[in-house]
Amino acid sequence: MISAVKVLSMAALVAAMPLFAPASPANAGSIGFTVSPKGEDAEALRSGLALYSTVRSLRKHKKNRAKIEQYGEGNGAAISQRGENNWANVFQRGRGNTGTISQNGDDNAFALVQLGKRNSSQVTQNGNGNAGIRFEWGW
Repeated sequence: MISAVKVLSMAALVAAMPLFAPASPANAGSIGFTVSPKGEDAEALRSGLALYSTVRSLRKHKKNRAKIEQYGEGNGAAISQRGENNWANVFQRGRGNTGTISQNGDDNAFALVQLGKRNSSQVTQNGNGNAGIRFEWGW
């Protein structure tokens, strides 16, 4: 069983992600990393993302949840979900970012956070019970 502390910690992390945008250096480029935990940590991440999604959409009663938030110019995003109880979020702040999440299966969760300029990611989750977060910063 997952502790409430882990679930709340993951939900707080996801909610605070936009606050961690680094200052852009003079040279163009980008950096990114993906977090794909296993076992109990994956369950905690899934639960945290699901809790975040539930709080943000209490009035909606859908089995799959997807959210795209874009701030800036020239951003593009898409989410495709097949299965049940999937959750996906693309958050983009800046210019020229593109992001796609595709989920096939059940009980998957993924968040893609792109900050800055010209980030591009395509994420695919196949199977059941997958979880992950990808952070990207471009300049």
